Amino acid sequence: QVQLVESGGGLVQAGASLRLSCAASGLSFIWYDMGWFRQAPGKEREFVVVNSWSGSRTNYAVSYADSVKGRFTISRDNAKNTVYLQMNSLKPEDTAVYYCAARYMGGGSVSSGDYNYWGQGTQVTVSS
Repeated sequence: QVQLVESGGGLVQAGASLRLSCAASGLSFIWYDMGWFRQAPGKEREFVVVNSWSGSRTNYAVSYADSVKGRFTISRDNAKNTVYLQMNSLKPEDTAVYYCAARYMGGGSVSSGDYNYWGQGTQVTVSS
């Protein structure tokens, strides 16, 4: 059974940093695209970033939403089956529930509908 468990959310002031973690189990992690999406109240779930398998155990491609480029960084530790999202220079508009998602050899899709597995989400609140 596949499980994705996010952690690291919280309440911070604008300009602060947070690091989210997503621990995966029940899947062959190295072959999976790992993405982060977010959903603010009253809004649709939106793409944040994806780290996608690109043909080898050490070769992954990364794609960011324009709204987070230069501020957010995704990384993965295949030995720990964990993907991280380092969020710097946080803004109030980053406030949302952040979800980790996985898709087998997904080609770096930015569409939430393409992902097979989802975590339960972790709340990030940025105050002004």
